[in-house]
Amino acid sequence: MLRLYGMERLPLALLLARYGLQLRLVAPDESIPGSYWGESEAGLIGEVLYARLDTPLHSVLHEASHYVCMSPERRACLDRDAGGDHAEECAVCLLQVLMAEALPGVGRERLLADMDAWGYSFRLGSARAWLEQEADDAREWLRREGVTDERGVLTGRCRC
Repeated sequence: MLRLYGMERLPLALLLARYGLQLRLVAPDESIPGSYWGESEAGLIGEVLYARLDTPLHSVLHEASHYVCMSPERRACLDRDAGGDHAEECAVCLLQVLMAEALPGVGRERLLADMDAWGYSFRLGSARAWLEQEADDAREWLRREGVTDERGVLTGRCRC
């Protein structure tokens, strides 16, 4: 599983900054503020995404994607629990894959494998099968909300 200590973090920080998010690392022995899952999982409070060097990249991208996909009202009072409905959660899962594609040395294949290794549960049994067979609604959701353009390319904008 790719963790922050095993990758170049500047491109990640720059990607998150496009969406108004600040990546803030905490010390190895500290708990991660705003973490929903605890342990080494990323946390969100306002526009700050917290992580440690042992935080899995998929966790950072998932929480960042929640931030991007939530309504402005929820974003304004964000503290730990991103909330959202099933359609939004699917859009979040797709967006984290698209973000991984934008990071040098990461890409789709690596992120899908890490999602499966962590235990994301998809009805079809794997992240890849979901992406290839059932993600059309998520693609449409991201396009409709302005997170991607007509070609499915990241716009760098949060949901309005």
